[in-house]
Amino acid sequence: MPEDLNFSGRRVLVTGGAQGIGRAIVEAFALRGAEVLVADLRLPQAQALARELRASACQVEAVCVDLADANAVFKLVGALDRLDILVHNAGYFPLTPFSEITPAVLERTLAVNLSALFWLTQAALPLFRRQGQGCVLVTSSVTGPRVAYPGLSHYAASKAGVNGFIRNAALELAADNVRVNGVEPGMIATPAMANLGDAQQNEAIASRVPLGRLGQASDIASAMLFLASDLAAYITGQTLVVDGGATLPEV
Repeated sequence: MPEDLNFSGRRVLVTGGAQGIGRAIVEAFALRGAEVLVADLRLPQAQALARELRASACQVEAVCVDLADANAVFKLVGALDRLDILVHNAGYFPLTPFSEITPAVLERTLAVNLSALFWLTQAALPLFRRQGQGCVLVTSSVTGPRVAYPGLSHYAASKAGVNGFIRNAALELAADNVRVNGVEPGMIATPAMANLGDAQQNEAIASRVPLGRLGQASDIASAMLFLASDLAAYITGQTLVVDGGATLPEV
């Protein structure tokens, strides 16, 4: 494998890594030599993924965590003796019309998608400082920062906040040699797509994407690999849109 994409000797924490985009991210790092910790509320799925990858001589462990619980987040990261790359991929986005959003729905959306990013990064900072460097990556979204989608006002607000976090945290943590970047997926073919519509509706969405298809989870994982690698050593405070051109302006 190219030396720039060899992650041997590095430890990676991936939240929400049991399925979909998170699973692809876990596989991408693990198959390139990284030691990966999968943190997910779906522990049986995370453990099954870990077993599958260990059978391919990868180093993967799974742990259950509710990212809406700040204390649990600090406990998770505080138990580590080393962390090189933090990937906050977990997301919460129940499709809910604006008029029906409840305090519980909004609070959990913000807690998982945005607040957990603060606590994960704060908890990882002592490890990064001890090592002299660190990398924080976030799965953001085009929904919120660039486009809107009916029923996702709460999610859109959280992802707009994520992008603000990326820019400001990158500025403040640069002195510690910690890079902070994100990926903004467009419409990606994952189990979560069922949350947004049926197969016919998803086909209609795909037909409007300039590249002619929905994205694959591996498309996002590849972007994460690049941003975590030495190829991106001079990139911080940025988000990379991976959407097949869907957000390009029409003429």
